[in-house]
Amino acid sequence: MKAYYSLFKMRLLKGLQYRVAALAGVCTQFFWGFMFIMIFEAFYNSTTASQPISLRELIQVLWLQQSFLVFIMLWYRDTELISLITSGNIAYELCRPSDLYNLWYAKLIAQRLSGAALRCFPIIIAASLLPYPYNFSLPPSFTSFMLFLITLTLGLILIVAISMLIYISIFYTMSPTGSLLIMGTFGEFFSGLIIPVPLMPDGLKRLVYLLPFRYSSDLPFRIYAGNIGIKEAVLSIGVQVIWIILLITLGKLWMKKALKRVVIQGG
Repeated sequence: MKAYYSLFKMRLLKGLQYRVAALAGVCTQFFWGFMFIMIFEAFYNSTTASQPISLRELIQVLWLQQSFLVFIMLWYRDTELISLITSGNIAYELCRPSDLYNLWYAKLIAQRLSGAALRCFPIIIAASLLPYPYNFSLPPSFTSFMLFLITLTLGLILIVAISMLIYISIFYTMSPTGSLLIMGTFGEFFSGLIIPVPLMPDGLKRLVYLLPFRYSSDLPFRIYAGNIGIKEAVLSIGVQVIWIILLITLGKLWMKKALKRVVIQGG
């Protein structure tokens, strides 16, 4: 455990050094946040029908999506891990006296944490200074905020467990393109990052609730906005834990199987 913590700490400190890249990300995500707000504002102004999520709540969700984008996007890749598999340098990793799955999991957690830490606070602060109703504001209650932190943390653990499946698949395909394209697009849609989950048709919404993707982003952000109540939030935490256990168990078993047939490129 000490080895994994040390690796996590080093990777976290390394990620925090890329401040210029983070600044570029902040500007880009702030622009996308405004664009999405304008799109959905036009949608809400064009209809008089009651919507399952108010525009004000949706604006909170959109700012959180942009602030924690590094936490929730499946197409966020670690080129170092991909290179280890495709170049044959995975041999060095296999010589380490540690579990490869846990080792990579610690790396990916630290990578996402460092990226989000550099971007989320500038976006949240800037969005908080905007005029109403476009500004970012505090959650409706302290309980909502605490549930938001719990579900956001569990969501990070969950999204990394899903990401691990993508990296393990590269042992078979020797290319990340297909896995990242399919899982990235699929996961982004069913996470509610393209169409908010409350605005989806009922049939599609039922499918979304059966899949793990929304529990990494849609759930914590709607809890913060006040669109999900305390009872549903507590029950959803249990679902998050179940998905985490299932995906990590699946990942460990698949990693074990993949390493039995791995061929070190170049001999």
